[in-house]
Amino acid sequence: MSTKPVRINDATSDAKVARVDMKFEIVIIPVSDVDRAKEFYGRLGWRLDADFASGDDFRVIQFTPPGSGCSVIFGRNVTPAAPGSAQGLYLIVSDIEAARKEMLDRGVEISEVFHGGNNVYAGPDEPYLFGRIRVSGPDPGHGSYRSFASFRDPDGNGWLFQELTTRLPGRIDSSATTFASANDLASALRRAEAAHGQHEKRTGQRDENWPDWYAAYMAAEQAGTELPQ
Repeated sequence: MSTKPVRINDATSDAKVARVDMKFEIVIIPVSDVDRAKEFYGRLGWRLDADFASGDDFRVIQFTPPGSGCSVIFGRNVTPAAPGSAQGLYLIVSDIEAARKEMLDRGVEISEVFHGGNNVYAGPDEPYLFGRIRVSGPDPGHGSYRSFASFRDPDGNGWLFQELTTRLPGRIDSSATTFASANDLASALRRAEAAHGQHEKRTGQRDENWPDWYAAYMAAEQAGTELPQ
């Protein structure tokens, strides 16, 4: 038998094989009390997609966070993982203070907003969640990807809000601009409005082509490319 390594990801093979979309849509979280978990995730305001049981040995429940293309499932005999062992589950939000306030209004215990300590990724704070050395308050420069808040479900599975307003290059198709929800679109419009106000101050004149400017700003913000000035 030949032991010669096989290369499967070179340009030649990519050219010959048609790409198939692979949409990551499900995360399994391990829980000990299915009904307690269902009450908790329902209280978050997440959409209940399914609650299916087969006898006494199997039950699966699916919830989807608002604006998310990925759902979570939990239940009875759906995973061998220990309850509470899922950590570092990220929820991306455009306004972390608003997201945190919503959790508090829903009666969910959540940490203060924090940012990492000088990009140190090892320290005494919660393992598997960004910010092993946590500094109170949002990132001083309000940088995208840099402000967080964390909470846990009743079993201790760890969730993390991460504020993201501008994506790094390569994360999306620069020719397409999409928003997961009306709230995300509204937030993007507010940021474009504020930036456009600064643009008009710099030019000293009213910009009658503001719709085009807004569109260019929002597309560049999502793509992580240079923003119009």
